[in-house]
Amino acid sequence: MTTTEPVRTTTTPSQGGGIGTATLIALALLAAVAPFGTDLYLSAFPAMTSDLATSATGVQLSLTAFLVGAGVGQVLFGPWSDRIGRMTPLLTGLVVFIAASVVAVAAGSIEVLVIARLAQGLGGAAGMVIGRAMILDRESGPAAARALNLMMMIGGVAPVIAPLTGSLLADAIGWRGLLAIVGALGVLSLAATLAFVRESRPKAVRVAGTGGSWSGLLSRGYVGPVVAFGFSMAVMMAYISASPFVYQDMIGLSTPMYGLAFAVNAIGLIVATAISSRLTRRFSIRALTAAGLVISLAAVVVILVLTLTGAPAAWLMLPLFLAIAPLGLVFGNATALALSAVPPAATGAASAFLGLLQFVLAGIVAALVGDGSTLPLALTMLASAIIALLGLALGRKRA
Repeated sequence: MTTTEPVRTTTTPSQGGGIGTATLIALALLAAVAPFGTDLYLSAFPAMTSDLATSATGVQLSLTAFLVGAGVGQVLFGPWSDRIGRMTPLLTGLVVFIAASVVAVAAGSIEVLVIARLAQGLGGAAGMVIGRAMILDRESGPAAARALNLMMMIGGVAPVIAPLTGSLLADAIGWRGLLAIVGALGVLSLAATLAFVRESRPKAVRVAGTGGSWSGLLSRGYVGPVVAFGFSMAVMMAYISASPFVYQDMIGLSTPMYGLAFAVNAIGLIVATAISSRLTRRFSIRALTAAGLVISLAAVVVILVLTLTGAPAAWLMLPLFLAIAPLGLVFGNATALALSAVPPAATGAASAFLGLLQFVLAGIVAALVGDGSTLPLALTMLASAIIALLGLALGRKRA
């Protein structure tokens, strides 16, 4: 079944070149910076508390600072790249990230570390927001969805291996060594960018970008898919925030078994993303997004029913998998729907606000899920899945 998507059809000088494999891998590497920046050093938190003579709250603040920087940085770098082109802001962000990484590794106090981590988040945001925009500079519709799905599939490996790698290396190289690896990833990203990524936004498009182009950010075609993306991401973030409690405290899994269960769900998400990339040739990207959300919602309803009926906690493992894995059909496709619905002059800004919503909702749901029962988790996931579906319906254009 093939249908026509209501996406950007205007040909611009920046489109038509396509995305090469090497470029796509480089963009995926940029997208992996944030997961490594947040997940790699988590297992070293206790050691950081003693080394820096601070509290657990102080160490946690270093993570919060990175997330805040990553959210704000997207709003800074996205519109900037619309005005002057993609490469200068992208390279600037990477240089800031690398410099901040050096300071973070050498930090002698928690105050210096928090400031460095804030700068890391700001710099790292450039790759996330500009990477999405560069794909939409050259592709649109199903082709953009395939490229975004492939980029997310490659970058999606990071959340799987970062926590495991950090736990294995924490004792051997310490938290400074782990943050040095994060910095090395920034250097590798810079090298890959210089080698394989080229400017995708010609001067003609930059000159054409006026304030009026931002009106596309208020259209149903953009707002609807952004809501679908943001709240489907909230479903996943609610699961991630509550997963240690659910798997270890309620189900009784050991730490290694919890890591395995978490990895299985993450691999399911990656596989679904790979399948989604292939299915865009046969099905509309809106239909694929809807299918992923419906399957996830059905699984969340099962989680709620099991919670209310007091079923054994182990029964939650399958519906949790079915709630998370189908989101692989959502993330890349909803992003393509949203960014293809705005004028080419505002692609960077559109990518920025999409990313900002993701980080804002992640912080909110982490506070909502609690740690004493699966009921807050089930209700948060249910509300998020319903809002995501409503957003997708809102973005559907009338014939």
